[in-house]
Amino acid sequence: MQGFKEVPRAVWMLSPGVFVNAVSSFTFVFVFVYLTGPRGLSVTEAGLVTGVGGIGLIAGNFTGGGYGDRYGHRRVLLIASFLAGGGLVLLPTLPTGALLAVLPLAQYALGAIRSANAALVAVIVPEGARRQAFAVVRCVSNGGFTLGPPLGALIATGLSYDWLFVADGIGTLFFALWTARVVPARSADRTPAAAPDGGLGRGAWGELRARPGVLVLLGAILVVDVIYRQQYSTFPVYLADHGLDTGAYGLIIALNGAVILVLELPAAVALRARPPLRVVGTGLLLVGAGYGALLLGTGIAAAVAMMVLLSLGEILYKTPATAYVADQAPPHAIGFYQSLYAGVSASGVVLGPPLGGALYSAAPGLLWPLCVVLAAGAGGAVLWAHARQRRHEARPAHETGSQPQAVAG
Repeated sequence: MQGFKEVPRAVWMLSPGVFVNAVSSFTFVFVFVYLTGPRGLSVTEAGLVTGVGGIGLIAGNFTGGGYGDRYGHRRVLLIASFLAGGGLVLLPTLPTGALLAVLPLAQYALGAIRSANAALVAVIVPEGARRQAFAVVRCVSNGGFTLGPPLGALIATGLSYDWLFVADGIGTLFFALWTARVVPARSADRTPAAAPDGGLGRGAWGELRARPGVLVLLGAILVVDVIYRQQYSTFPVYLADHGLDTGAYGLIIALNGAVILVLELPAAVALRARPPLRVVGTGLLLVGAGYGALLLGTGIAAAVAMMVLLSLGEILYKTPATAYVADQAPPHAIGFYQSLYAGVSASGVVLGPPLGGALYSAAPGLLWPLCVVLAAGAGGAVLWAHARQRRHEARPAHETGSQPQAVAG
C-alpha cells in the first residue's frame, strides 16, 4: 500500500494479534452488569470495584512503558499479557473476596499491555514512519473493538457472563503467544541506552522539562480525554432525555468506528509530512466543534454531526500525538514517554464519568458549552506550542543557545 512501505514487517505481523485481542476485550463493557448480576454485589460495591479497577488500568498505562525501558518492551508486554490473560481466565472460578483483588490486578496488567505495546511499536519503527505504523495498529484495534461488544453480548446471553472473562483471557493469552512468535527478541529487547545520569527516572524527567511541546501536548490530551469520554457517559443520558433511545445511541456510536475505519489510514498517509502539533491542535478543535454541534439542536441530525466531527478530530489527534511523543523521546526513555502519553490519554476513563455526570446533574445546560471551551483551549495551547517551536527553530543558533556541530575532515 502506497505510503506504508516504511512500516516494518513486524508491525504488520503484530496486527492480527492486536485485532484478536481487541475483539475479545469486551469484559469492560459488561463488568458492572456481571458484578451486580451473577456475583450479587450491590450497586455501591460494584461501583467501588470498577472504580479501583479503573485506577489500576490507568496506573498500568503510566508504568508499563517505563518497565520496558529497563527490561525490554517485548518482555514486559509478554509478562503483562500472560498475567492479565491468566487472571481473566481464572476470575470466574474465584470466590468474591479473591475477585475483588484479582480484577484490579488484571486491569493493571491490561493497562501495562497498552503502553508496552505502544513502546514496542515505537522501538521497532524508525522515526518518520511512526504515524503510519501507529495508524495501522489503531485501525486494526478499532476494528476489533467494533466487533467485540456485540460478540460479547452473544456470549453473555447464549452461554454466561463467566465465559466473557474466559474468552477475554484467551484472547489476551493468544496476543502474548502471537507477539512472541512474530516480533524478534533480538530487535525488540535490546538493552536500552543508558540515561545521561545513569538513572532512567531522573534523567527522563529532566529531559521532559526541556521539551515544552511534549508537556503542553500531554496537558492538552489530559483535558480533551475527559471531554472525549463524555460520549460514553453523559451523551447517552442526554440523548435519552431528548427522546432518542438506546438503539439510536448504538447506531451513533457505530458511526464513530465506521468513520475511523474508513479514514484513519488515508489520513495518516495524506498528513504524514504535516507538522504534528498543528495536526493535533486541529484535531482537538474538531473535538470541541463536535460537542458544539449539540448546541444547535437536540435531534438525530445534531447527534450525527457531533459524532462525525468527534471522529474526525480523533483521527487527527490520536495517531500524530502518539508518534510525536515517540519521536521526541530520548532513546533510553521511549517507553517512559509512551507511558506518560498512554496514561493521560486514558485518564478520562476514570475522570470523565464522575466529572461530567456531576455537572450534567447540577447544570445540564453548561456541560456542552464547557466541553467546547475546554477543547478549544487545549487545541489552542497545542497550536501555540507548534508556533513557539517553529519560532525557536527559525532563530539563529547563538540566540537559542545551540552550538554548531563540528564537521569532520
